[in-house]
Amino acid sequence: MRGVNRVMLIGNLGKDPDMQFLEGNIGVAKFSLATTETYKDRSGKLISQTEWHTVVLWRGLAELAQKYLHRGSLVYIEGRLKTRSWEDKDGNKKFATEIVGDNLIMLDKRSDGSHVDHPISSADNPGISEDLPRDENGNERLPF
Repeated sequence: MRGVNRVMLIGNLGKDPDMQFLEGNIGVAKFSLATTETYKDRSGKLISQTEWHTVVLWRGLAELAQKYLHRGSLVYIEGRLKTRSWEDKDGNKKFATEIVGDNLIMLDKRSDGSHVDHPISSADNPGISEDLPRDENGNERLPF
């Protein structure tokens, strides 16, 4: 049986997207995203817990994020988990788990009071996802 690796998050950017261009002028944007859950403890006190996630966007989606997103922006991100590993200068093995996003919806209100609520996805921008198989219409082929 094949597995499923999908992540859906709604949260606020902790910083402006950091945009870099790799060889071949391939854009990659990285930013932190905060998701907060709120609940009441046994005594009825409201408790908030914030988790921080690192989001990575590729190609056209990265460029759109750099253009429209900023610290504090409220977004919906859909993607997959990817873990990288490397050795630091002292030879210690390090790991980082990131969300590689392939769908993005900006949820901020516009200055005129209306919602942006505009989806930006890899289907709108062919070639954004780095290694997802696609059908003839450019849609992702899921493994199930």
